[in-house]
Amino acid sequence: MARKSVSLSHLVDTLRAFESEPITRERLLSYFRETAVDRSSLAPYVHFRPDMYTRNLIYRDGLVELMAVCWQPGQRTVIHTHNGQLGWMSVEQGALAVVNYKWLGCNAADNQNVAGMDCLAGATELDLDRREVQECYPDGPVNTVDKVQTIHQVVVQGREPVISLHVYSQPIESCVAFDLEQRRCYRRQLSFYSKYGQVVVREGDLPAVKV
Repeated sequence: MARKSVSLSHLVDTLRAFESEPITRERLLSYFRETAVDRSSLAPYVHFRPDMYTRNLIYRDGLVELMAVCWQPGQRTVIHTHNGQLGWMSVEQGALAVVNYKWLGCNAADNQNVAGMDCLAGATELDLDRREVQECYPDGPVNTVDKVQTIHQVVVQGREPVISLHVYSQPIESCVAFDLEQRRCYRRQLSFYSKYGQVVVREGDLPAVKV
């Protein structure tokens, strides 16, 4: 079923209205299954680069964060956690695959039980189990993360540039990333390519290779 198209400002107002009651996975999942954002209102937040996917902040307060992520063919995230966040991802253009993983064990498990943080990371031996793959595309499935499913990798599918919308509750500044070749994990700081329509990354800060 085709989703109802709304402006980006309408989406932000709706997210703020959701804050009047407890934010749950199902409340926002139902909304995003039925709602798409008018492409013209997304234009200030769409920035494609050949050397990296870009994270573009649209709205943020103490409870929710909304961003557009722009991907070129061949780009992907590292395997990473979401610190126990609730998260929703809808694809507005192109197609993405979300590969889910489950943590089975590591040699720094005590680092997961630190007050005020999800995990300090630092494992040099770890075991992740690759689980299901979810295909996401316009008018297709909405991907979610929650307290149970927190580890995944996002990969561009096909040759079309991709625009995806992401909502997180609550906003975070860092996450744990996993390197399966070296069997290690580390805490990774998160940043934005643009904020509220303005590019904030300097050319000298960009990576020399695709992310």
